[in-house]
Amino acid sequence: MIFSRHNRDRGTAFSLTAQSSPSLVLAPTVRPSQRDHSSLQQERSRDSRSALDEAFVVQHVPVHKEDRSRSTEAKLITNAMQRTQRWLYDRQLADGHWRGSLEGDTILESEYVIILAWAGKLAAPEVKGAAQRILQEQLPSGGWAIYPGGPVDCSASVKAYLALKLTGHAQDSEPLNRARLAIARAGGPWSVNSFTRFYLALLGQMPYSACPAVPPEMVLLPSWFPINLHRVSAWSRTMIVPLSLIWAFKPVRKVLKAEGIGELFATPEWLQAPQITAENGIWTKFFRVVDRVVKMSDAIGFQPLRSRAVAECRRWMLQRFEGSDGLGAIFPPIVWSIVALRAMGCDDESAEVQECWRQLAGLVEVESDGSVRVEPCRSPVWDTAITLRSLCDAGRAVKSSGTDRCLATEVASVTDLDQTVDWLLDREVRTSGDWARRTDAIPSGWCFEYANRFYPDVDDTAMVLIALSTWQQSVAGLAAQGTSAGLGRVARVHAAISRATPWLEALQNSDGGWGAFDRDNNCEILCKVPFADHNAMIDPSSPDLAGRVLEAFGKIGLRLGHASVDRACDYLRLNQEADGSWFGRWGINFIYGTWQAIEGLRSVGVPANDPAIVAAVEWLVSRQQSDGGWGESPASYSDPAMSGRGTPTASQTAWAVAAFIAADRHDSRPAQRGVQWLVERQCVDGAWEENEFTGTGFPKVFYLRYHYYPIYFPLMALARFLTAEALAAAGRSRKEQVA
Repeated sequence: MIFSRHNRDRGTAFSLTAQSSPSLVLAPTVRPSQRDHSSLQQERSRDSRSALDEAFVVQHVPVHKEDRSRSTEAKLITNAMQRTQRWLYDRQLADGHWRGSLEGDTILESEYVIILAWAGKLAAPEVKGAAQRILQEQLPSGGWAIYPGGPVDCSASVKAYLALKLTGHAQDSEPLNRARLAIARAGGPWSVNSFTRFYLALLGQMPYSACPAVPPEMVLLPSWFPINLHRVSAWSRTMIVPLSLIWAFKPVRKVLKAEGIGELFATPEWLQAPQITAENGIWTKFFRVVDRVVKMSDAIGFQPLRSRAVAECRRWMLQRFEGSDGLGAIFPPIVWSIVALRAMGCDDESAEVQECWRQLAGLVEVESDGSVRVEPCRSPVWDTAITLRSLCDAGRAVKSSGTDRCLATEVASVTDLDQTVDWLLDREVRTSGDWARRTDAIPSGWCFEYANRFYPDVDDTAMVLIALSTWQQSVAGLAAQGTSAGLGRVARVHAAISRATPWLEALQNSDGGWGAFDRDNNCEILCKVPFADHNAMIDPSSPDLAGRVLEAFGKIGLRLGHASVDRACDYLRLNQEADGSWFGRWGINFIYGTWQAIEGLRSVGVPANDPAIVAAVEWLVSRQQSDGGWGESPASYSDPAMSGRGTPTASQTAWAVAAFIAADRHDSRPAQRGVQWLVERQCVDGAWEENEFTGTGFPKVFYLRYHYYPIYFPLMALARFLTAEALAAAGRSRKEQVA
């Protein structure tokens, strides 16, 4: 396999080919990185990094005459890995953790401007920057999409239009002229979703009667009632409670006519796209009747339980502020909490409102060009766990490949990662949260954000277990060479794994899979309520989560024959698509789900020649693109023909390569071409260019770009490939010796 360097935008310091310096490991000059402005003061000093820096000098590596091509290949991959390792270590924060930026579409900036307008804070310096970003993301057609390359989304476009009007853009300006036409063609303002309707109602642009009723009395429904607050998903729960208070008080702040969007409602009907025919199933009709009854009751003032319900909603909401980065630690409920508290009479000086504003400010990022990007939440636990496992994988790979630098690199990595392990251990959530209503397990899990004590989740907990287990294996390898790794830390890791494993088992659903936050949160009739158009009212099992948990179980030694493992394997077999792929709920989409399912099944002992694994690998082969990479667009959530198809990306190519390695197909041509794709497209600073959204918030509604995905996932894939190659070579050597 011969790699040739692509000249990328970031520049290439040298040619990376099998012919150039075949016995040298080259250390490129790394340009100064563009760092997270909020983290600059926390980054560790370069002066304290001498041990790691020494690992990146130019060194001679012996080339074995009997296998020169494989040795050269290993060196090229090692070079790529070490550049990425350095990239990551340069961005490690002072206390040992990592946090990459998390990017959504412009609905975040639009909603940020709208909430500031409602609160009378349009003079805030961030407002112009938010409007700048909104303009930057406008499509040539005039509208706004919810992911790069996507079609015009009416709700996102209406909110963007309003935000621009609020920030002084004239109705007859060129961007807004184009936007009006795009909005009309997308269905017009009456076709926007529920969340958008509430934002419009806050500023008097749409009556509250046009919003779905969200009565606060819902919080009083008992747990035995078929429909109650805790039957909806955790994220919907945190939005419904403050929204119900907004529904109860219906706060409005009128804006000037020049700042409003009245002209959108005056668009001739012939310009507007036909409305999508609403579903007319029995439960849909039932909830429409309920919606009308609630609105009629409010209109005539028949609200016998309203005061009690409002008090309970307030108590519920404030309780979940404790130990959290805001309600649910995500943008929407933080914003709704501000409005709800203000509607109930709290002013901006109250401690509760001040805390909400502080948490919201923590999600605002000012870019180098002055534009403002609002994050949906922060992802430190997730980023840190994946970075830890990837760096440990890299340490093992370099050691396995037999290069001179293996010991120095791994010692430096594990020494630096001790603090990372401590940081993760300190974030274990050991108090009960909403999940405890469905199971009586002893609390032990991890959340996605810095603090979210009521909502640890299955995915992060499983990923942390994988990372800690991988670190344990690295420590064991060093201990065998006489390197002390801290017995106390090892004991803490073992104890945390022992606590979290039964917690994960307890949250397993009746169908054998896992949801994200709760056990058996799968009441499908709730998806028929008028408010459910955000496509996430429930939290059912998904194949990617089942695969992740199985991988974690495999890491700690659980195998086929264990009850929880067997049920999860059965779930995956039952939910494999006819073409061999698996659906991905939290990553895009079938590439992500297929990788996780293969990884999980193989980790617990399912053989590589199992029909499910073989079919999945064949599907991945069928989706490899002509350049050797893999890519998939969010469009695959709506269009089955787009399954596994889209612009190739580093993160999705890494997932596919990792799947091949897990399936014992590292030596296959598709896997090797995938590795070649990654090595050739690496930038000189060790990163990969990736502007596509490969993470999923709510399918069909909200997608994510994790800025570290094209960093640690390719590192993980390359490291595993190098390890697999080294182990295969060792096996060949043993056979030759026996012969």
